[in-house]
Amino acid sequence: MRIRAAFAAVSLGLALCAASCGAAPQGAQTTPPTLPAAGGGGSVSDFTLDDVDGQAHSLSDYLGKNVILVSFWATWCEPCKKEMDQLQALFDAHKDKGLVILSISMDEPETQGDARPFVKQRGFTFPVLLDTETLVTNQLNPRRSAPFSLIIGRDQKITWEHEGYVPGDEKKVEAAVLAALGLAPQ
Repeated sequence: MRIRAAFAAVSLGLALCAASCGAAPQGAQTTPPTLPAAGGGGSVSDFTLDDVDGQAHSLSDYLGKNVILVSFWATWCEPCKKEMDQLQALFDAHKDKGLVILSISMDEPETQGDARPFVKQRGFTFPVLLDTETLVTNQLNPRRSAPFSLIIGRDQKITWEHEGYVPGDEKKVEAAVLAALGLAPQ
């Protein structure tokens, strides 16, 4: 009985990872969602989450002043880890132009402790936030796709979304960031 239960749990976990951690089809992009937020039409409600060092970050600290790339990831998701390295390069290239990256870990309590060592080992300099109660994930990424990114423009509207990561997607993300920043592609 225990073996069957363990097998079922492992099978379910693998199925969930394949569904949510796999790469999206080429060009996977959707229109901004209708969110339960003030202003509607793709506006985003404010949130405050602690980073891996316990420092609080509020979305409102950046709204209207910066272009914000919000990226959902998890330590158990291999495509997420590859994307995080690309996000650091993107951040380094465009932070002085007004880009802010808020990376939100969707790790469950069992794996949340892995987030901080991963972030410190890789030397990420953008805020990596912990969504311990999944409130932000439920609002902005209700399917719990990993990785999943969205861009919030200076007009405080969601301008772009992307699900999954395969090599080459970083070019699509950078093009969307440059467009949101009002810069020509490089």
